[in-house]
This record gives sequence, structure tokens and C-alpha cells, in this order.
Amino acid sequence: MTKRNNTLFITEVAVFTALAYLLDYVGNILSFKIWPQGGSVSIAMVPIFLMAFRWGMKGGLLTGFLLGLLQFILGFAQVYTIIQGIIDYFIAFTVVGFAGIFARQISKMLNEGKKGKWISYVIFGAFIGSLLRYLCHFVSGFVFFGEYAPKGQPVMIYSLLYNGTYMLPSFVISAIIVILVIGAMPKRMLVREK
Repeated sequence: MTKRNNTLFITEVAVFTALAYLLDYVGNILSFKIWPQGGSVSIAMVPIFLMAFRWGMKGGLLTGFLLGLLQFILGFAQVYTIIQGIIDYFIAFTVVGFAGIFARQISKMLNEGKKGKWISYVIFGAFIGSLLRYLCHFVSGFVFFGEYAPKGQPVMIYSLLYNGTYMLPSFVISAIIVILVIGAMPKRMLVREK
């Protein structure tokens, strides 16, 4: 990576991390505390997905990690134990960056003008990143929040449903926004993964 590209990469990571934090903050406010142990329908994954599709996994993983770090530093994270905090914030948001596994395919399909294919790769990438984040929250919910399960309901089912109620809408809304953003931007803007 050239010095100019390195500077651009660092700048974009910083800007997109701040944007992700802001979107998560707003999402948390607008969720009206429906989820008492944390979680909200949010589009905070959108900037992580965009960085993952523009710069590959390194861009997505770093942006997600820094979002988790910002949530810790600025006191936005709901941390009950250190391990739970690491799983729910550092790991959960970092793994969203694995969406970048399809960065090259998306760039190639965009350059070839194959709209249906690049959209499919965006959806697959967003699904993988969202699924990995969901699995982190599921494990955390199962291990650390089982006491909140309604009487008689298995803890695994409780965690599965609780975390699914905000992660599924977050995935769908984020994927749609990312498709709209990528579709509106010039092709050359997305091609950065080398």
C-alpha cells in the first residue's frame, strides 16, 4: 500500500468508525429501551460493511474493532462482566468486518456491470457479518444473561429470540442501505482492495 493509500485508509477508518458510533448511539436512543439487557435495531453496521467492501476484511475488521473500543471508552457499552463486554462489543463488532470476504467479487461485478451479482455478494457479505455478530450476542446472552429468561423457557431459546429480535431487522435494514449507497456511488470509489 502506498503512503497516499495508507493515509486514505486510516482517514476513512476514523471517519467511518465515528459514523458507526453515531448511528449506533442514535439507534439505541430510538429503540426506547425495548431490550432491557442491551441491543437495539441500528444501522451501525452500514459503515463497517462499506469499509469491508471498499478495503476488504482489514478495513471492516479494524472499523468494527474501533467501534467496540469507542463504545467502551465513551461509556456507551452495557458491560456487566469484562468477558461479556469483550464478547458483546470488541468481538461482536469486529467480526462484522468479515463481510469483506466478498470485496473483490463485489468490485469485479461492479466493474463488469453485473448488478444482480454484486447485490447478491453484498447481501451474502452483510449476512455473514451480521450472523457472526449475532452468534457473539447469542453466546453472551446464553452465558451471562440466562437469569432473565422467562420461567420455564430454555436459556438458549431465550438468547436466540432476544438477540434475533434486533439483529434480524438490523441486518435487513443495513443490507438495503448498503446496496443503495453502493449503487449510487461511482464504480471507482469502491475499488480499493489490492
